[in-house]
Amino acid sequence: MSDSLYAACAEVLTTCQGLKDDLAALLDPSTGFAPRLRHLCRDKIDELERTASADVSQAELDALRMEANTWGLLQALMPARKMEPASHIHPQTLLAQNPFTPTSTLAQAIMHASPLLSELVVVREWLHETASTVQHPEVTTGYWKFTKYNVMQGLRTGAGAREGLVREMDPDAVNRGDGKTLAADDAAFEKSLAQAIYSFIRAGRLDDAVELCRRAHQPWRAASIRGSLLFQWRAITNEQCDDGLDDEDDAEGWQGNQRRRLWKSTCIRAALNPNLSDPERVVYAALTPTPQTFTVLRSACRTWEDHLWVQISILCEEKQSSEMLKLKGCFWEGALAALEEIPAPLNDADEEEEEEWQKEVTSALETLGGVVVEDGPPADNAFHVSQLAIILNRIQPLLDTFAAGLRDGIYDPDSSEYPTMTRFFAHLCLFLQMIEIYTPPLATQVILEAYLQVLEAAGQRELIAMYAGALGDNAVERYAMFLTSLDLSADIKERRLALTRAREHGLDVNTVAIVTAERTIEKAFEHLPPLRGPLPSIIALQPEPSNVEMLLLRSIEWTSLMEATYDTALEQATVILRYFLGTGRVNLARKLLDMLPPEIAAISEPEDRATEYLHYRQFFNIWELLDRVTECRSLEVSLMNKDTRAEWLRDYKELIEQCYEAIVKLLTEDWMLPEQTADGGVDRRHLEMLRVRQIYVPELILRLHVMLYTSREHIPGNLCVALELANIVADSRYKLYDDFLQPDGRRLGEYLGVVRQAVIAGMESGGSDPFRVLQVGA
Repeated sequence: MSDSLYAACAEVLTTCQGLKDDLAALLDPSTGFAPRLRHLCRDKIDELERTASADVSQAELDALRMEANTWGLLQALMPARKMEPASHIHPQTLLAQNPFTPTSTLAQAIMHASPLLSELVVVREWLHETASTVQHPEVTTGYWKFTKYNVMQGLRTGAGAREGLVREMDPDAVNRGDGKTLAADDAAFEKSLAQAIYSFIRAGRLDDAVELCRRAHQPWRAASIRGSLLFQWRAITNEQCDDGLDDEDDAEGWQGNQRRRLWKSTCIRAALNPNLSDPERVVYAALTPTPQTFTVLRSACRTWEDHLWVQISILCEEKQSSEMLKLKGCFWEGALAALEEIPAPLNDADEEEEEEWQKEVTSALETLGGVVVEDGPPADNAFHVSQLAIILNRIQPLLDTFAAGLRDGIYDPDSSEYPTMTRFFAHLCLFLQMIEIYTPPLATQVILEAYLQVLEAAGQRELIAMYAGALGDNAVERYAMFLTSLDLSADIKERRLALTRAREHGLDVNTVAIVTAERTIEKAFEHLPPLRGPLPSIIALQPEPSNVEMLLLRSIEWTSLMEATYDTALEQATVILRYFLGTGRVNLARKLLDMLPPEIAAISEPEDRATEYLHYRQFFNIWELLDRVTECRSLEVSLMNKDTRAEWLRDYKELIEQCYEAIVKLLTEDWMLPEQTADGGVDRRHLEMLRVRQIYVPELILRLHVMLYTSREHIPGNLCVALELANIVADSRYKLYDDFLQPDGRRLGEYLGVVRQAVIAGMESGGSDPFRVLQVGA
């Protein structure tokens, strides 16, 4: 499906949602919701057929065409179902007022008296509008000209007509049962003419069928077709002539068939006459759709729509005929004797009969669910099922069924029809909501979820918020799920824009940001190894961060974009920092800290979170100082002059002092030591913080000792400081030695080894007293 169609449908939705309080505008036959979408589908079909793209399958074109037709059906039916119906006079009342009321006026009154009949007539008109294009036969230059030539040739030569050909030229020449036929070309033309006439009738274009017969030099066919028109005489009716039409083509001012009942019985007999050709029998059956002619009509049905048209036409014809027969006092149906009949009073029996007829209609239309078709999509196609459900006013069960199919995986998301089908149902739900027709909440959610997935697959990210907003209580969760699916493909600008779209469509941006961050963290932790097991090595070369680690890292972007979510960002940052530090990913943890806005450091509540965050900042300040010490030491070169060396030594000493003070301060405070819970137990956060402490406290002690030890050549007093550090480690107030007790971490023996090395270094200047260096250093 073209990207432009997604955007165009969204634009129509936006426009019509602004009119949700104006029912008349939403149901306007030209600018309402359904006509707009039908127009979009038709334009897309024209575009695809014009470009003849190889990427578009016939199935996709059929799906678009059926979607356009279904929107047309909705537009045809919904206004009458939602708008207050106009008042009309009952047909029996019309006859009581004027027994000469023409049958066309009575037929209109009969239709208005039955809402179901009115709907069926509307459906029939919709089927006329959506009928296939009529194929015109080749224009003929005369009536049976090839047969006429053979007959005339036989008369001139005295040999008679050619064997097997008719000898007469009247229309019934081939129907006398003697086996005589027309010339092959004339017979082929007759067949194509009858098929074209049927196609015109099928499309509701009776005037075109009449004109075709006249151009084919067969005016009797035109008269037969015009016999289907109801009798109309405005001069004697009570209805207003406000349509601007006149009757100049009829001197007496009337139109239609005064003897339509007789004409109808004749057409039925013609349709059932086996001596007539099948195409001609179909024409008469189409003119008089009745249960008697049903079999003949069905033989001409090739598509599901044809079968529907046959059923609807029979139901409408039979209902109008039966209601006309029940009327009393109609001159045009019973002549003068009818004027003496007493009109039947109106009673409740009409309502009972209407209910019975509704059951009959439902039963007849339900058979279309399993009808076998020769051409086009089958009866169980989603759009055909939808059209039948709309006609039967079973839209809620339809939505439930489609949603169940989506949940059960009945529909293939990779099929070419799936996007069109899902898009239709999503917009159908939204359309019904706009015109205040109940839609099942769960089914609506499932359908909109499916369409959101279609939009995501099509890369229509800018439209997600609009449709997610229609999910009601689930809107935030669903839009957050979409934002989570962006993974690493969207940069920070795109993420900020996505949140802005949420606000434009009525979603709480702060909540969306928080939920998105939570879902992203959950998604990352589903694929990351748990924070347990052996302590990692900090001195080993760290690999490049994986995509999952980057996903976890960037999850903090959602809550760090706006000040209103900084509290949540603080909580989530501490969780992520504990994980990165607990797995030895110091660089990723430092990168996360750099991504956070400085305002987060000013948050003081809750106190335990704020303190933990302060501890991370202290740690990374120290980590940066250690890097600066290493960098400064690397700047020493042998060719320094005296002043340069003195300046370098001063910087080097100052950095070491800063580093020492910061590390000792951290070690002598309760760094990464959370308070125990009220019941004295430890929760997951407590265990994770202890793990971080067990990794980095020994690491900082060893690094500080090594830094002091290696600087003794330039700063002799640092050897004494290094040995004094052991007193701090051994101090029971701080219990730093406990952090060396993990078997897979930095062992206490490792630290004692470097202390021993420092003691030996202190004895290198002479003497056998191992504590002499402390006294000298002091």
